[in-house]
Amino acid sequence: MIKFGPAGNSDSFYAEGFKTTLDVPRWLSEKGLNAYEYQCTRGVRITQAFAEALKVQATRYNIALSIHAPYYINLAGTDPILLEKSKQHLVKSLSAAKWMGATRVVFHPGSASKMPRNEALLNAAKFLDNFFTDLDGDLLENCYLCPETMGKRNQLGNLEEVLELCKLHPKMKPAVDFGHLHALGGGCLNEEKDFEKILDKIERTLGTNTIKNLHIHFSPVEYTGAGERKHWSLKDKEFGPDFYPLAKVLKKNGLMPTVICESAGTQAEDAATFKAIYNSI
Repeated sequence: MIKFGPAGNSDSFYAEGFKTTLDVPRWLSEKGLNAYEYQCTRGVRITQAFAEALKVQATRYNIALSIHAPYYINLAGTDPILLEKSKQHLVKSLSAAKWMGATRVVFHPGSASKMPRNEALLNAAKFLDNFFTDLDGDLLENCYLCPETMGKRNQLGNLEEVLELCKLHPKMKPAVDFGHLHALGGGCLNEEKDFEKILDKIERTLGTNTIKNLHIHFSPVEYTGAGERKHWSLKDKEFGPDFYPLAKVLKKNGLMPTVICESAGTQAEDAATFKAIYNSI
């Protein structure tokens, strides 16, 4: 089944008087949504007890969970202290995922602004090779690490780079942010064929199973010549990409991804709109 849900909590969740994320699964279920990406972007501070309580509620209301790891991760760096911190951010994120039953840990691969891109990619590959060698395999039993496609030119993580990283280990799957790709390409995603080209490339590189159960981020994104500038909401009509062409491609090919909306403040409402668009086809 295709899944739709928000990244973090909409403004309306708090406006309605809710204060704890433990109420999110029921709140989302009542809106017809069935996925949620827990945000650890400023650090993994969730306790095991809270994560296990969230798992109970998510299971009760059939909400599929994922985690967004801290923004501070940089696989491409060379400072051993910062690399160790990146490692710990990933380990803590995977531990939290295990506690709450999340099946995806999404993370930003890092920066490529101070070195050639091929060197940054080689550094990231070396990091991951060491990381998987040292990692407790139990943390990956029911979870994948998902490098996200990025939207800024100085970041490591264009589509080709993310696919190269995912080829390194069977527990790596891409998190494809179509808003980021749209921004990076200067507004390149407008028709079905534009989305099909991306999905075809992923399938050729990583196989049919990956494309069938893809982890997707989608939201309107403002961009400049340097790429992504800011995430907006569907009410901000001037920003793309449009979800309808992608929905048609997903439906036509029988794909069953998880679609996480990262709109600014209206992520649950916009996720529900994406679901309605998909169901209208």
